[in-house]
Amino acid sequence: MRAKPERVLPQPRGRGLRNRPWQDYVLFLILVVPNLALLTLFVYRPLIDNIRLSFFDWNISDPVATFIGVDNYTEWWGRSDSWDIVTNTVVFTLAAVVGSMVLGLALAMLLDRKLFGRNVVRSAIFAPFVISGAAIGVAFQFIFDPSFGLVQDVLGRLGVDNVPDFYQNPHWALFMVTVTYIWKNLGYSFVIYLAALQGVRAELMEAAEMDGASRWTTFTKVLLPQLRPTTFFLSITVLLNSLQVFDIINVMTRGGPLGTGTTTMVYQVYEETFRNFRAGYGATVATIMFVVLLVVTLVQVRVMDRNEQ
Repeated sequence: MRAKPERVLPQPRGRGLRNRPWQDYVLFLILVVPNLALLTLFVYRPLIDNIRLSFFDWNISDPVATFIGVDNYTEWWGRSDSWDIVTNTVVFTLAAVVGSMVLGLALAMLLDRKLFGRNVVRSAIFAPFVISGAAIGVAFQFIFDPSFGLVQDVLGRLGVDNVPDFYQNPHWALFMVTVTYIWKNLGYSFVIYLAALQGVRAELMEAAEMDGASRWTTFTKVLLPQLRPTTFFLSITVLLNSLQVFDIINVMTRGGPLGTGTTTMVYQVYEETFRNFRAGYGATVATIMFVVLLVVTLVQVRVMDRNEQ
């Protein structure tokens, strides 16, 4: 008996751009155009205006701006306090990023277990993140007060004779501001890491323990690789947030002591623009910050792509 040839059904043709109905294009425009308009209005245009303003000498009390080319950039490069401010920015940012992420991961691992009252503790850790930075700055002013502050009292009870004056020594002042910001921002890293730990493959952890791996080996070789995307995300977001810190510094030290003891680049933008009325020079500092941050972010993305490959 002769077998009947199998009937081959025609394969459905993929819908390319030319085959899509016009309704899809209309929906695309409805969804995309408003977002592009908002980005252009509130992000791209201010960015372009800021870069353009950096080439002008403009006192905000004077309606006339004078074009001076790259003089603002050469002035920034030649000023001695510029590099002190850059150093403050780098130290503060690195300490804030590393401190909040390391402590956030440690607390997340501790409170990922079934402990009595862990939900209350979780809420208490996250609460400072949603509180105003100015309010936290005022509270920590009393904590670090050299006369009757909590730190002064605790160190005195521990027998420390030479308690540092956090408001007169620039190094200790920067330490004080950094600790305050880490305490405020710790809850953000904590919550993100806590959520990431819920997706960790428990069987890999158990297999490592059964193979006799130490806790440190399990942590570094099994747990951390699974948290790598979360760590990459946090490194970028915490870095961006740290570079924008203004309220805590303004409330606690106003950029001092001794002139630029705790002045960061974002605080310098404020001082030059609204205290010294040099909007052009303030725009120059902001533009330099933007370029540096763009380069750092691109390097982070490149490193992450290589690690994934």
